[in-house]
Amino acid sequence: MTKRRAGIKVLTGALAVALSCVLFQCRQAQQGPQIRFNIVLDSSVLGVQEISVSNKVPWELIWGADNRLWYNEQEGRIYQMDPVGGKRKLLLRIEDVAGKTTAGLLGMASSAPDPATGRSYLFAAYTFAMKDSIGLKLVRYLVQKDTLVEPKVIAVVSGFRGHYGSRVAILPDHKLYWATGDGAQQGSTQNASDLKGKILRFNLDGRIPADNPVPGSPVWARGFRNIQGLAFSDTTLLYTSEHGDAADDEVNLIRKGGNFGWSAIEGKANLAEEKAFADSTHAIDPLLAWTPTIAPSGIAFYNSSKIPEWKNSLLLVSLKDRSLRVLGLSKDGHAIVKERIYLDKIYGRLRAVCVSPEGDIYLSTSNRDWNPYSKPAADDDKIIRITKVSRVTAKVLRGKAPETKLSRENAIGLYTIYCASCHKEDGSGSPGMFPSLRTTPLLNQQQPLIDVFLFGKSTKDNPNRMPSFKFLNNEEAAAILNFIRSGWGNNHSDSITEAAVQERRNAKKGR
Repeated sequence: MTKRRAGIKVLTGALAVALSCVLFQCRQAQQGPQIRFNIVLDSSVLGVQEISVSNKVPWELIWGADNRLWYNEQEGRIYQMDPVGGKRKLLLRIEDVAGKTTAGLLGMASSAPDPATGRSYLFAAYTFAMKDSIGLKLVRYLVQKDTLVEPKVIAVVSGFRGHYGSRVAILPDHKLYWATGDGAQQGSTQNASDLKGKILRFNLDGRIPADNPVPGSPVWARGFRNIQGLAFSDTTLLYTSEHGDAADDEVNLIRKGGNFGWSAIEGKANLAEEKAFADSTHAIDPLLAWTPTIAPSGIAFYNSSKIPEWKNSLLLVSLKDRSLRVLGLSKDGHAIVKERIYLDKIYGRLRAVCVSPEGDIYLSTSNRDWNPYSKPAADDDKIIRITKVSRVTAKVLRGKAPETKLSRENAIGLYTIYCASCHKEDGSGSPGMFPSLRTTPLLNQQQPLIDVFLFGKSTKDNPNRMPSFKFLNNEEAAAILNFIRSGWGNNHSDSITEAAVQERRNAKKGR
C-alpha cells in the first residue's frame, strides 16, 4: 500500500470516528440528560432523567402554548424551559408574592392562542400580604414572545391563615377553573358567599359565565379542604386531589354545583352525622380516599399511546408518601379501578406533574419547601422527565401495589406513618411550626398529652395545628404515645395504658 493510500485510509477512519462522535452527541442532545433509572412496565421501558436541578420549590409545571415547558418557583419566579435539554429562561418575577410556609406563587395555566387574535394568556394564582391576613389572587398575563405583560387581576379571595390550594385549569372552550383552599377557616367551605374551599369558574376575561350553577356567582363546586391538584380528562371530566386532615386524603370527580362535604364529612360519608349531612346536601363521595394520608399534590390526566400501560389514567404525585401513583380509570372515567406506585421514596417530596403533547411526563420535587421530610440533596429541587426508551440502560425500578392493610406490628412503624412527616423521624420537629417531641413539656403530663393526640389542638395564630387522631384505636394510640415518651432520651417509665386512652374518650363525650 502506498503512503498516499495509507494516509487516505487513516483520514477516512478519522472522519468516520469524528462523524460518529458528532452523531452520538446529536442523539444525546435530542434525548437530553442521561437516564438515571428505568421503569419497566408490561411491554414498555421508560427512562427517568433529571433535566433541571438546583431549583427552589418548583410549585407548578405546565405545557405552554409555545410547545415548551413552563414552571414557577414558589418565591415568585416564572420560567420557560427547553423540555429536553433543560435550558431555562426567566420570564417574570412577581414582586408582591407573600411566600411563607405553604403560601407563595402556586398554580398556573396557559390558554391556547385565540384563533381570532392569536393572543395567548398565562394565569397565575399567588398569595399576597393584606393588613390582617393573607389574600389569594388570580392574575392573567398576556404572553408576548418571551415576556409576560399586561397583568389583569381576575379575582381576589381574602381571609387566609393557611390551606391556600391552589391550582388552575383551562378547558378548550375557554372556561377557566380555579381551586381555592378553605383558608384554615372553619365554616368557609359551606358558606355560599365565601370563595374559599371552592372551585371557581370564569371566562378568560374574568367575567362570570352565564351557565354557572348560581347566576352571578363564580362558584362551580364547594366543600373542599385544600385542593392540591386539578386536571381535565380528554372528555372534560374534572378531577381533583385534596389534602385531608389526619385522615382521608381524596381524589374527587367534580360535578357542576356539587357539594363535596368538608368540613362536615371527611372522606366517604360513613358516620351517622356524616350520612345525615350527605342526605340533606346531596354531598358527593370521593373516588378514592387514603388513610393513612399520603399528602397528594399535583394531578394530570394521561391518555397518550406512547405509554399504553398508563393510558386512561390519572398521574398523581405526593409529598408525604413521596411517590408517583398511576390511578387507572374505568372506561367512562367515573371510577378508579387500579392503583400502582412508582419512584417510591426515590426523589423525596413530589409537587407537580404535567404531560406533553408527545406523551412525555414531567415531575418536580419539593425538598426545599417549608416542611422537608429530610435534609435536601445538594442539587434539589429537580425537574424530572419520564419518557419511553428502547432498552434498559440504568437501574431498574418497578411499580408496586399499595398496601391493602396497614402494618401495626411495631410502634415505630405507626409513628413513622402518622407523625414523622411533621415531627420528623428523630422527633426534632420543625422550628416555629411543629414542636420537638424530645423537649415538649406535654411528655410529663399524661392526660393533656392524650387529649392533644386524640382531639387535636387549634391556636389562633397557627393554622398548622395538631390534627385529631381519634380515628386510631386505643392500642394504636397508646403505642404511639409510649414510643414518643420513651424515645430520644425521654425515658418515661410510666406507660400510657389503653384504658387511660379510653377514659379520655369517655371524658370528652361527657362534656
